[in-house]
Amino acid sequence: MTATIEPRAPDIRSAGRRQTAALSAFLLVQTLGTVFFVGDVIGDLRKDPTSVHFLFEAFVTSALVLGILFGAFALRRTVELLRAQEQALDVARGALSEVIDRQFRSWGLTPAERDVAFLALKGLDVAEIAELRGAAQGTVRAQLTRIYAKAGVSGRAQFAAYFVEDLLGQGVAA
Repeated sequence: MTATIEPRAPDIRSAGRRQTAALSAFLLVQTLGTVFFVGDVIGDLRKDPTSVHFLFEAFVTSALVLGILFGAFALRRTVELLRAQEQALDVARGALSEVIDRQFRSWGLTPAERDVAFLALKGLDVAEIAELRGAAQGTVRAQLTRIYAKAGVSGRAQFAAYFVEDLLGQGVAA
């Protein structure tokens, strides 16, 4: 097959990047606040280390430091999770592509039929497939008819469902 599966999850990736950027910005602001409070606590320590004001600021500063540590941990986990999800998506895409290619070969599709079948699975209509392949729409329709016959399905919906069924597992319970 000359066509390739293009990533269809840019929303997941961009949402992950936004979440990482938001956590990073929050952590930066929190760090700046902590630096201010640490300086203030050190100054208050020299004046009166037993005052309620000093004890309160020391407590708040400690909480901010803990918040930074937890925030850094959450940021690290988020980045690791995003990497793992992206890797899993890449593996799933590759595996699906292999499954599709193997099935096309088992049906005995010609290279041209494989290209047309793959483009049909991607959701392109007859006119788009014909334009991409530099073929007449009638030729593409005839190829799709042969593909559906070889696959033992009656049309595009059943053809796509053949591959989606395995991804869904047991399907929806009635």
